[in-house]
Amino acid sequence: METITTLSQLLTNSGCEFRIFDLGRRISPIEHKEFFDVEKGLLPYPYPLQRKAHVAIAYWNEQQQPWIWFLKFELDERGLLKQAEIGQFLKYVMEAMGSRLSQEISEEQQQKLANNPYTYKPSEDKMAVFHSQIRAALNLPTSQYYEHAQHYFQGGLGWDNWQTVGLQGITDMCARLSQDNNQVTLRKSLNHLPNEPLYALLGALEHTQTPEKLAARLLDMANQQLQSGDADLFLVSALVRALSGAPNALRSLVDDILASPTFSHQEVLIGIAGRAWQVLDDTGVATRFLVRLAETGNQTLFNQLFADLVMIPKLRMVLLPLLHSSPSPELAQALTALQRSAKGSA
Repeated sequence: METITTLSQLLTNSGCEFRIFDLGRRISPIEHKEFFDVEKGLLPYPYPLQRKAHVAIAYWNEQQQPWIWFLKFELDERGLLKQAEIGQFLKYVMEAMGSRLSQEISEEQQQKLANNPYTYKPSEDKMAVFHSQIRAALNLPTSQYYEHAQHYFQGGLGWDNWQTVGLQGITDMCARLSQDNNQVTLRKSLNHLPNEPLYALLGALEHTQTPEKLAARLLDMANQQLQSGDADLFLVSALVRALSGAPNALRSLVDDILASPTFSHQEVLIGIAGRAWQVLDDTGVATRFLVRLAETGNQTLFNQLFADLVMIPKLRMVLLPLLHSSPSPELAQALTALQRSAKGSA
């Protein structure tokens, strides 16, 4: 009998269909082969956040009602999963459920499985987005809030009557942008939305591949803010994050933001690092980002964001050489303080 040493093996042997996602930064799918190699210690985890892997695993059988695990594992200094933690979690699973996952599990088994240090509860908004995306991917029905949300964003309730609109309905619309005219509805609604539904919508779009016309409208909104002379920097940050699934529009916006110290507020820079980090794979953009981050004068934030971003495999070889460059006095000083801090904590 095959010894099961990875979650991938356990899921495959159980005859389940499954999908794996990162939940730390954007909600991003991870290919089966890549995750298997990560579990075996052959590859670093692709989307680390605060030196942890935040993983969602959805698996289902022919009934197509998915079971979902939300898991958090520590990473070592190279960004690799700690094998002992995977083994420990597997032990919890097998003690609670046995080596086959496709059967219904009792409340007692669920309780037993939940009582381990590796499961965690994501934020409410991320959970809503994830459930909407999984249900859309498996062609399962939307939540009960979907049609009411559509009615609101079509203008049918009056723009100020947003209080009864459920977050799950908004995330359902964003997970189904290509259906039911949702993309057009949302795009046309943007000029009319009060802050609360606008920010809820932008938060759901953070984890979505945003179609070109909707992305262009969001970029227009951001540019209006940048040209206004009185930019709402929290809205700019939310728009940066919402465009993280639209690479071309995102790069254009980030270039404009980093061109000005006024717009490079730490709230905006945190948004870039957390959701829009993929634009930092260009040395020039990464350098400008670090210069603006150094110019905030917040050394603690600089240390945290640099340490977090350098763990991302695609950014590591872009950022590490910058430790030995000094394109500005502020950046040189911040990098020196960073290295001193790293030596002090070693």
